[in-house]
Amino acid sequence: MNKVLIIEDDVAIAELEKDYLELSGFEVSIKDSGDSGLSSALEEEFDLVVLDLMLPNIDGFEICNEIRNQKDIPIIMVSAKKDDIDKIRGLGSGADDYMTKPFSPSELVARVKAHLSRYERLVGASHRENDVIEIRGIRIDITDRRVYINGEEKMFTTKEFDLLTFLAQNPNHVYSKEELFKEIWDMDSIGDIATVTVHIKKIREKIEVNTSKPQYIETIWGVGYRFKV
Repeated sequence: MNKVLIIEDDVAIAELEKDYLELSGFEVSIKDSGDSGLSSALEEEFDLVVLDLMLPNIDGFEICNEIRNQKDIPIIMVSAKKDDIDKIRGLGSGADDYMTKPFSPSELVARVKAHLSRYERLVGASHRENDVIEIRGIRIDITDRRVYINGEEKMFTTKEFDLLTFLAQNPNHVYSKEELFKEIWDMDSIGDIATVTVHIKKIREKIEVNTSKPQYIETIWGVGYRFKV
């Protein structure tokens, strides 16, 4: 259940907002002053803050700045001030949205849902783990298309990266040059399989300690290549 903090000194408005949000399945807390609201926002775990602009002790702009300095949760600022300068200042202080009073409680609920949905998508994307292959000192980050050899990044061309990745994803399997050419270049060899040999040579120069005695990509004479694990 998502937790929402309402920082609002008008008790009637705060309670109305709380009722509508709770009916929509949110867990809601109310703070009626700037200092208590800021402390709660920073010390407790909330998924979204509904923040009034005009508050006792500390105004909404300062609270918004402080929250944004420490947390990345959505903030919806609400105010009776209708001037564009206040909206600009509110959004500039880190608020994700600015609602002008009076507004429908159902509109607030809709905006809360929209901002939480967007935030959860962004957080999910940012926390998605990269697809990585790690084999005996080689780290292939497939998502970012980067290769590290014993912690040192090595630069690979597109086809070099694709060929290395394919072999590493299919360890101990022997592939002919024709098969590799068709897989990586997406076409039949048509007598051009020498390019596979060239790319294997370049890859070995980047990943092998001794290219004459490769520890990773082995040549299986008369057949092709395999990535040894």
